[in-house]
Amino acid sequence: MVNGVLTTADLQAITQYERVGDIRRCLDEQGVPWFWGKDGIWTTLGLIEASKLRQAANQPAGYSPGIV
Repeated sequence: MVNGVLTTADLQAITQYERVGDIRRCLDEQGVPWFWGKDGIWTTLGLIEASKLRQAANQPAGYSPGIV
């Protein structure tokens, strides 16, 4: 990772997927934007963090009274 940019090789190590198509699907499922570059796909650490914040914001803010 250089300056927060995660390259295809970085994403392969993180996701444990070898094929670019599998990595793209994984990122899409998590709502992480990615881009095509000359060496394959890439994203940034900031974009990954932002997608996690969006997912957390969409979660219910507590327990439903019906589960007690």
